[in-house]
Amino acid sequence: MGLGPALRELLRIAAPAVAASVSYTVMQFSDKWMVSRIGPDAVYVGAQGVGGLAAWIPMSFMYGLLAVVNTFVSQNMGAGKSDRGPAYAWNAMWLACIAWAPMIGYGFVLPVIFGNMYEPQRAALAAQYGQILVFGSILTMATRGMAQYFYGMHKPGIVLIAGLSGNAVNLFFNWVLIYGNLGAPRLEMAGAAYATLLGQVVEGAIPMCVFLGPAMNRAFGTRASWRPSAQRMKEIWRLGWPAGTMFGNEMICWGFFMIYLVGKFGKEHGTAGIIAQQWMSLSFMPAVGLSIAVSSTVGKYIGMGRPDLAANRAWVALGAAMCYMGACAVLFVVLRGPMVSVFIPADMDESARENVLRLGGLFLIACATFQLFDAVAMVLSGALRGAGDTKWVGVATVVLSWVLIVGGGQALVWWAPSLSSLGPWVAASGYIILLAVVILIRFLGGRWKTMSVVRREAPHDAR
Repeated sequence: MGLGPALRELLRIAAPAVAASVSYTVMQFSDKWMVSRIGPDAVYVGAQGVGGLAAWIPMSFMYGLLAVVNTFVSQNMGAGKSDRGPAYAWNAMWLACIAWAPMIGYGFVLPVIFGNMYEPQRAALAAQYGQILVFGSILTMATRGMAQYFYGMHKPGIVLIAGLSGNAVNLFFNWVLIYGNLGAPRLEMAGAAYATLLGQVVEGAIPMCVFLGPAMNRAFGTRASWRPSAQRMKEIWRLGWPAGTMFGNEMICWGFFMIYLVGKFGKEHGTAGIIAQQWMSLSFMPAVGLSIAVSSTVGKYIGMGRPDLAANRAWVALGAAMCYMGACAVLFVVLRGPMVSVFIPADMDESARENVLRLGGLFLIACATFQLFDAVAMVLSGALRGAGDTKWVGVATVVLSWVLIVGGGQALVWWAPSLSSLGPWVAASGYIILLAVVILIRFLGGRWKTMSVVRREAPHDAR
């Protein structure tokens, strides 16, 4: 198959996956933009950003863990065993329920965490936003598990419709609850968090209704596998814990980076960092969508016993991701001023405004330096995950993130104080560049081509 057909095959999955994968990020983007209009103080944007990041840190472990549902479903589909897929979707949701319990305790300690780091107003606002998202995190995690089933079945359009609907609901209730429109109470920061959860309800309900609908049930027996299965949960855990550790650990390091290393220099530094991080998220989330697409495509071809086609799709996806993220790098440099100013209230104090614009512009230049490398890391890690190769990448991510993001960032704060909050961004750039190199080496090694997660079992034991 030539480049054209291969690219079309990938884009058929990737286009809806890209749009759907940015859903949570777009919700955070709209929250950030709308809370920036509450008042002239930059504290609202910074508090929303660190509160959302603190909520996402524990969820990110499950995000990585449940990503392997795509691998199980796609490889079984490629092997002609699609009736095994629903059991993985159900048990992903059971795992989300199990993970939710300890997150409740984490939510209750957020005020203490922020209270020891920030001034009272910023600490209170960040804790308020973060707590609401943590308490409702079961919605986010369960939605993630169900989405991975449809990605694995090469039906991403369902997830796309759900994501667009969820974002429309979030935007509407932001307008209602943040500002107190239509007779609702003016909840400001809390209103943004509640609106996000309402969007998540819709985003999860749509694919669940399709999953349980008569057509899917007739074709794949989706209603029959609802009971918890220790075997299936063990399989998801065994393959998924490295990916979960990778995502969770990376978010812990990025959280330390954003909340402490950058935020310690003051609320203007923190706000500028959160703005840059928001644009960075929008730049890499489409690449995450491509990673999802290549993971499901590689999984299908590995299940079919065609690692040559799997490798071809990975390279095609990487080329597309590098073109996109290269364009983002150019925009970050050329349009950094307007991009930062989007989140700055018009009536902010002029000196504070200029400082946020200056810092945010520097941070976006730092982001531009690693865009192409980020594309390599995300797409090829997705290809490895589709084959079932998760442990090596997980270990490499943990080691490099602690050495470079945490250790390197802290070292630059101590040893290069003239760089101020830019120092940690330099260290983070080095992390992404080196991670891309080691993932590329692993992919070129080719061991992933001999892996498979398809169970060799009798048909009556399929579920």
